[in-house]
Amino acid sequence: MPRNYAFSEELKQYSVGAAKSNISPVADFIAPTVQVGSPTGRYKEYTDTNRFRIPDTERASGGRAVEIGFSKSDKTYDCKPNAIDVPVDHDEADEEGLNLAFQEAADLAAEVGGLSHEKKVVDMAIASASPITPSFAAAVDPVKVLDEYITALIKGAAYGSIMDIRICLGADFLRMIKQHPMLAKKILAGNSKANGLALVTEELLSAMLIGNPKVRTSYMVVDTAAEGRTANRNFILGASMLLFVARDNPTRRDPSFMKTFRLRNKVMVPGSYERDDGRVTVAKFDWSEHVALTNSAGAYLITPTW
Repeated sequence: MPRNYAFSEELKQYSVGAAKSNISPVADFIAPTVQVGSPTGRYKEYTDTNRFRIPDTERASGGRAVEIGFSKSDKTYDCKPNAIDVPVDHDEADEEGLNLAFQEAADLAAEVGGLSHEKKVVDMAIASASPITPSFAAAVDPVKVLDEYITALIKGAAYGSIMDIRICLGADFLRMIKQHPMLAKKILAGNSKANGLALVTEELLSAMLIGNPKVRTSYMVVDTAAEGRTANRNFILGASMLLFVARDNPTRRDPSFMKTFRLRNKVMVPGSYERDDGRVTVAKFDWSEHVALTNSAGAYLITPTW
């Protein structure tokens, strides 16, 4: 079994593709990637008192341009190493099948890495967003309530129309809001043939809200029971929704709620080493990242009473 086979260009490209295809859409939705050139560096963190301000870029004749940089008071990102090893037994893959064995190892590593990243992002988002518990009782219009929070976030970001308003729904939240009588009335008023309950979808919710925010639902399930005990499975966002600001292409300066800093061109780098017993070649995959809260005033965790 060739020791250097894991470093082939073919496997490198396959590993990168597997990693990208397994990046959780929910994690990337909440904490989009900022590609950086070094493992550590500065980034802007915003709060309700330390807010983003749009600079005046007009330069006086003979004067200096506006400088965009960082200061000692800014935060430091530190892309921590992450790694997954997948053993490939020599008895399970001859030389001809080695390529397929390492591709499968890349798929397994990318799958686990993607799930781990999603949980890290959602856990941080839940812990960092401002908690709000409005009433969504039958007589309350949820659209009116959410529009007020969306308007407040847009004002707080003070960034302009290239900043997205986004909503990540808990699966239980989506199930409950689909049954809200006020939303059913709104749908039926605009479409006499509509089944109001069945048509409360992510797309329709976006269309009803100010700014047409991008909407996704998290279906990640976590088991909070200790190992060996009866399972206690719940959706990670449950009956809550996360309302936040983000950009498709964030930088180290914009006031997105959260970001993931990743080393440029270092997505799940493959390699291999032979175990000391000589029976197994371990496919190893390494990457670095830092998930950061970058705007503590940029999100609400809304858990309504129904």
